[in-house]
Amino acid sequence: MRSIITNAQRRSFMKIVGVGAVVAASSAFAARGKKTTSSVTVELSEEQKDTLFFIFQEEKVARDVYITLGKIYTEESTFANIQISEQEHILFAQVLCERYGIDTTGVNLSLDDNYIGQFELLSMQELYNQCIELGQVSLLEALKVGRLIEITDIDDLEKAAEGMPLDVVNTYSNLKEGSLNHLDAFEKAIARES
Repeated sequence: MRSIITNAQRRSFMKIVGVGAVVAASSAFAARGKKTTSSVTVELSEEQKDTLFFIFQEEKVARDVYITLGKIYTEESTFANIQISEQEHILFAQVLCERYGIDTTGVNLSLDDNYIGQFELLSMQELYNQCIELGQVSLLEALKVGRLIEITDIDDLEKAAEGMPLDVVNTYSNLKEGSLNHLDAFEKAIARES
């Protein structure tokens, strides 16, 4: 018999696991990435590096929006379920940044309330603020914000993969598959709420 995990339990789990999981998973992903890379280092242009950092921040926006909206709409499990997956997306994007020499140390990935909704890129800060403002209107609008985030993320991942090395393309392809699953979950929740 499966036990049902409540949204509060998910949030508690995220707080308990928090930084330790981020560090452990990031280290594991980084180590795995080093084993699979060849001795030839691919040099990325500054524009490509900016793109990697942008995707990294965009994944944080998704996670932080879902955490914040999940606290507002505690009975809606979609936000709690997907925020856990978005944490993994952040880690995958962070590994790529680290692999290609992009400094992410200024980005605090803590699940502490003081760092949720805080971004280095002004465009990401504005996006987060707009998503929360729209999502506070109603549960239905919050779910539509989730749908919009996933549609945008899918489009951005497709564009970001163009001209990138194979490891980046593969990672972005995996992130896109996750976002397609998230989009499906939001579509179902919207249909249920409409």
